[in-house]
Amino acid sequence: MPLSMTLKHASSAFCESLSAQLPPDSLRPTNSRYLEDPRGRFLGKGTFVALPRSVEDVSTILRNCNNARVGVVPFGGGTGLVCGQVSPNAPAPLILSMERMNAIRSIHPLENVIIAEAGAILADLQSAARNHDRLFPLSLGSEGSARIGGNLSTNAGGVNVLRYGNARDLCLSLEAVMPDGEIWYGIKRLRKDNTGYDIRNLLVGAEGTLGVITAAALKLFACPASVGTAIMVVENPEAALKLLELARNDVGEGISSFELIHGQGIDFVAEKIPKVRLPFKENPDWMVLIEFGLSVGADDALKALFSKGFEVGLVRDGLIAQNSAQRSDFWRLREAIPEANKKIGAVCSHDISLPLGAVPEFIDMAKLRITSVAPFRINCFGHLGDGNLHFNVFPPFGCERSDFDDIRAQVSEMVHELVWDFEGSFSAEHGVGRLKVAELERYGDPTRLSAMRAIKNVLDPNGIMNPGAVLRI
Repeated sequence: MPLSMTLKHASSAFCESLSAQLPPDSLRPTNSRYLEDPRGRFLGKGTFVALPRSVEDVSTILRNCNNARVGVVPFGGGTGLVCGQVSPNAPAPLILSMERMNAIRSIHPLENVIIAEAGAILADLQSAARNHDRLFPLSLGSEGSARIGGNLSTNAGGVNVLRYGNARDLCLSLEAVMPDGEIWYGIKRLRKDNTGYDIRNLLVGAEGTLGVITAAALKLFACPASVGTAIMVVENPEAALKLLELARNDVGEGISSFELIHGQGIDFVAEKIPKVRLPFKENPDWMVLIEFGLSVGADDALKALFSKGFEVGLVRDGLIAQNSAQRSDFWRLREAIPEANKKIGAVCSHDISLPLGAVPEFIDMAKLRITSVAPFRINCFGHLGDGNLHFNVFPPFGCERSDFDDIRAQVSEMVHELVWDFEGSFSAEHGVGRLKVAELERYGDPTRLSAMRAIKNVLDPNGIMNPGAVLRI
C-alpha cells in the first residue's frame, strides 16, 4: 500500500492530544502564510501549525506524529521555490515552524564558529558575525526572511558560493530530531571528526525528508580588509567566462562573486522597479557583477582586470564602485532582477547548473530551441563563477504567462533535456521539493535513487517527514 494511503490527517483530536504534551500556545490554527508558495502556483494543506521552543518540543511533536502516522512539513522562512514547504496533495499534515527556535546560542570568534538554532534568520546570523568582526558568507536575495534551518535543508547557494561554497560547506555539525523523535545532540565545534557515517551531510540537502535540523555549528571567516565591486560590460557569455579566467589568474581565491547579468533582466527592472538606479544610460546585452575581497588593493585589482580585459577585447565598458553606497546600488540591481521577474510573471523558471565551459553554448542553443516554440523573452542570469544559471522564460510582450500554461511543461522539458545533454543538473541550488520529483526520477541515476529510497525507508519507515518532497510517495 502506498505511504500516501497510510498517512493520517492532522485532525483536531490529534492536535488537541499533542497540545496537552507541549508548553502553552505551541499549536495554533494555520493561516495562508504557511500554505502559499512564493510563486503562487501551489496551495498547501494543513489545519494546524506547531511552534516549538526547544529541541525537546520538536522531539515530542515528531514522536507523536510518527506513532499516529501524521505527516510533518517542516517550515523555515517559506522562501523555497520548488514547493518543498507546502503539501498540496497528501493528507493534511502538521506544519512544523521553527520560527521560535531562533536563538544564536554562542559565537567563538577565535575558532571562527557560530552556533545558531534553525529558526535564526540568515541576515541576523550575518549581523551577529559582523559584530565580532567576522563574516558569515551565505548570502541570497531572501536573507531577510530565510531561516538557517531551511538554508541547510535545501543546501542553499547564493552569490558567494564561488569562494565559500554552499550551505553544506559552511556547516560543521548539527543538532537534529529524527522521525521517531530521537534527538541527535551532534553539535561540536570541530573541523575534524572522523567517527563514522556522516549523518550531518545526510540531513543537509535532504529538504526535511529525513529529520528536522534544530541547530547548527557554522563556519565564520575573517572579513576581507579590502572589498571592491565592479560592473563590467562584456560582449557575450563566452567573454564573461574568459574574464573570469583572467580574474582567477590575478587574484586566485580572492573572487567573492562573479555574476552574469543579461540585458533582458535590466529591462524588466527598469519597467517594474523604476526606483532602482541603472549603471548605464543604455542597457547592454551582457554584464558581469564582480566582487573581490582581498587583504589590500581590491579596487586596484579590479582596475587591472578591466585594463587587461579591455586590451584583449573581453570588456567594453565598466564601473568600479567608489564607495559603499555605489556598491549597494550595484548589488541592489542584482537583487532586483528576481523581484522584477516575479512582477513580469515567468512562463517557467529553471535553476540549472552546467560545466563552466558549456555555459556559452548552452545559452545559445537553449535560446534557439525555446524561441522556436514562441517568441518568448528569456532572462538568463546567475552565478557564473560556479556554473549556476537561472534560465527563465517569459511571455512575449503583451501576453500573460497564463496564455502558455498548456505548453509550460513542454518548454521546461526542452530546457532540462538540453541541460542533460550538457551533463548538467536540473536543480542547482533550489532543491527538488515536490516541483521536480518527476525530473529526479527521469534524470537521476537509478543506483543513487535506489540508495536514497533505502535510506528514507530505514530512517523514516512511516513516511511522515515532508511526504512527497524529493521522493514520490
